Amino acid sequence: MATKSVSPRPVSRLYLATPVVSDPSSLSASLPGLLAGNDVAAVLVRLAPADPRTLISRIKALAPAIQDAGAALLLDTHAELVERGGADGAHLTGIEALEQALPSLKPDRIAGVGGLKTRHDSMTAGEAGADYVLFGEPDASGQRPSPEAISERLQWWDELFEPPCIGFACSREEAYAFAAAGADFVLVGDFIWADPRGAVAALMDVEQSIRQAHAAMHGKARAQQG
Repeated sequence: MATKSVSPRPVSRLYLATPVVSDPSSLSASLPGLLAGNDVAAVLVRLAPADPRTLISRIKALAPAIQDAGAALLLDTHAELVERGGADGAHLTGIEALEQALPSLKPDRIAGVGGLKTRHDSMTAGEAGADYVLFGEPDASGQRPSPEAISERLQWWDELFEPPCIGFACSREEAYAFAAAGADFVLVGDFIWADPRGAVAALMDVEQSIRQAHAAMHGKARAQQG
């Protein structure tokens, strides 16, 4: 696994998780406007349980709205449906799931991974060939590390390793903190869709917060150099 070269840090980009999708029609209609106004690098499509044919139909219904906007479409699990659905990759949970999915995804598609409980797990994922590592998502029981612990893990990874790191943010404040800690991407989801102002306003708000974090860190770095 390559260690990170030092270069000026770009602004963290957004990684948007969808609601759990059973009927893609309303989401596919709203996504173009949502993605057009924000710097969303990728969309994580979360599918409600169904038979493979139905799942593939849902993926194909969402793909144009996502991919035509220049964002990558990743499936939450379901690596076996990536090629058939025309997705760009999959997000896996845990080292075992990653290793099982890599042969079907590499070299042409994205294999991201979360569920990394320790630093050793994170390094193992990077060495196995993960295209990114995600820190801070809730586990099966809904528990997650503190924002401070997530920021510490992001900063550690960012300083040492080449593959991108992603912070799972549950609020605008966490998005700011994770961008400041060195996250290459910030994953946002449920709190965006639940915002009473609407998802467009919520996502714009988060992107502004990320840019504020970048500006603050850039100013701090310049002050230290001076």
